[in-house]
Amino acid sequence: MQRRNFLKKTGLGATGILSIPFLASWTEEDIKVNPKTIATPMTPIAICTWNFENATAKAWEVLSNGGTALDAVEQGVMIEEADETNQTVGKGGRPDRDGNVTLDACIMDKDGNCGSVVYLQNITHAVSVARKVMEDTPHVILAGKGAEQFAYEKGFKKENILTEKSKRDWLKWKEKSQYETIINIENHDTIGMLTIDKNGDIAGACTTSGMAYKVGGRVGDSPIVGAGLFIDNEVGGATATGVGEEVVRTVGSFLIVELMRQGKSPQEACEEAVKRIIAKNKDHDSFQVGFLAINKKGETGAYCIHPGFSFRKYTEEGHTNNPAGSYVKGE
Repeated sequence: MQRRNFLKKTGLGATGILSIPFLASWTEEDIKVNPKTIATPMTPIAICTWNFENATAKAWEVLSNGGTALDAVEQGVMIEEADETNQTVGKGGRPDRDGNVTLDACIMDKDGNCGSVVYLQNITHAVSVARKVMEDTPHVILAGKGAEQFAYEKGFKKENILTEKSKRDWLKWKEKSQYETIINIENHDTIGMLTIDKNGDIAGACTTSGMAYKVGGRVGDSPIVGAGLFIDNEVGGATATGVGEEVVRTVGSFLIVELMRQGKSPQEACEEAVKRIIAKNKDHDSFQVGFLAINKKGETGAYCIHPGFSFRKYTEEGHTNNPAGSYVKGE
């Protein structure tokens, strides 16, 4: 708001408290209010899709020690990448129908820089490789063997990320080789994380092993900037989970951030993004999509198609798991 309008509304201009000579001495820059000069200090916050409490706990540890939002999201999702019991992310992820575990991930910082890897094999921490793509190359996305070779050149170690449990599950699946997306079951899941640090800067990361038993080469929304994740430090950020094909078709995370730019709350924006998907899919009973968003104020929102999606939130007020609203109402 211009200082002239401020004076008019407060009555200072009419009463003559500020003299004409003083007003005349102001420059154009003086009469503009810089929002950064009046903003209140930010309280750090970490949120992620689903009930991954260890991930948000790690992100909060980074933030509470003065770390950056970017470091927090990377270190937060790395917890799940390394957790072999989580069969949707990183090591231990379920393979494609040929028995190959292939990982997708992306990361995005406060300045709009981003990095992504798709169809990455033999490396646990796909999100860290994505960060190296962002910071050490002129590119945004590296894929397949090229991404893998790049990771080795950056010091990442080759390892077998197909665990015995995931291998047994795959062999069992091969008996019928029937593909289906079971709602809220770990065959099409991911972890997306959004954080704000003490400086008010926002970052995000998204990482997944993708749909279980997918066609070899399939890539979902998680590593696609604008679909599975999008950050605009002036506005907020959003991330997605569920069947990635539907998120890609609506560029869901970018849509949510743009809706917030237009004045919608994170909750309103997530609901609108889900409704866009519903409008294009009358058979939405067969799949799940969930969105999670945060704005510059630290307000959050989450919404999904079917009941069951939740998100973790860690602030100074506590560490909670929060059920998201859904388009289809539960019984």
